[in-house]
Amino acid sequence: MQSLLLTLAFLLGSAVVIYLACEYFVNGVEWVGRKLAVGQQATGSILAAFGTALPESVVTFIAVVFGADASQKAIGVGAALGGPLVLATIAYAVVGATLLATRKSLPQTEAVARQFKRLAHDQGWFLAIFLVKITLGLVVFSYKPWLGALFLAAYAFYFWKEMGGEQVEEEGELEPLKFQPRRDTPHAWAAGAQTLIALVVIFVTSHFFVAQLDALAPMLGMDSQLLALLLSPIATELPETLNAIIWVRQGKHRLALANISGAMMIQATVPTALGLFFTPWVFDRALVLAAVITMVAVGTMFVAFCHGVISRKLLASMALWYVVFAVLLVALHLA
Repeated sequence: MQSLLLTLAFLLGSAVVIYLACEYFVNGVEWVGRKLAVGQQATGSILAAFGTALPESVVTFIAVVFGADASQKAIGVGAALGGPLVLATIAYAVVGATLLATRKSLPQTEAVARQFKRLAHDQGWFLAIFLVKITLGLVVFSYKPWLGALFLAAYAFYFWKEMGGEQVEEEGELEPLKFQPRRDTPHAWAAGAQTLIALVVIFVTSHFFVAQLDALAPMLGMDSQLLALLLSPIATELPETLNAIIWVRQGKHRLALANISGAMMIQATVPTALGLFFTPWVFDRALVLAAVITMVAVGTMFVAFCHGVISRKLLASMALWYVVFAVLLVALHLA
């Protein structure tokens, strides 16, 4: 019992550390974006997403490259599928729940309408890339590993498009840099140092969080594979989720949505490329289930963004798709 309580305490403590580190990260990355003159959209979809996607990308890399057997490599493939699922369901739901909790609404402005169209375009690209990703997991052929380069090229194109995209009006004012709170305009090195240090803390603590989660499975009498499929992706996507809470609380919901969209594009491409390079990339029933639920959830957001019908309740309800996934996954496991 003592070890269980200690593990739970470590879980809670590491989550608190990740949240505090995310406070420093989002503050720093906004100033880095200002210094680079890339605009808030690219700050959220590229700079912030690239940084917070590192923990789960490294999990995939270590599993598929250094995995000692097929089961360990399968963990990397599962991470490549689980990340987009959590982002398309839990992360969007957190934005909606935070808006409801803070009694804030999505403003109906021209800038917001333009962002919805841009996000709909991103979701459409994600669906196309993800469909290819799923198809490759259902077939076997000799030159499949070479196709990983196409996924890296797809992200390179997305990166180029976002960095050179249209500048939009910024949401709210930038808070003073936490490393230089008395300066109206901090030094570029200070913004970079704060962002990098916060990212290192997020990276290390996220891996500690996942390790505690893995240790929790036998204590609760749960199958480790089942716990990994259900909860590990939530843990590795914790930085993006906490970023969303922080930005929505600050009234910067467009940054929160852009961060989720950008992280989804990374998860659809980079981990997939690693999986194709170093594993057979063949899906079992659980992975096919995760892929189908992800497609349905992203399709829902794609239609909503296209028609501009995004609401707090719709975003919050996206968590129901993860509940559906969890119920069906348990049923598959027990069958």
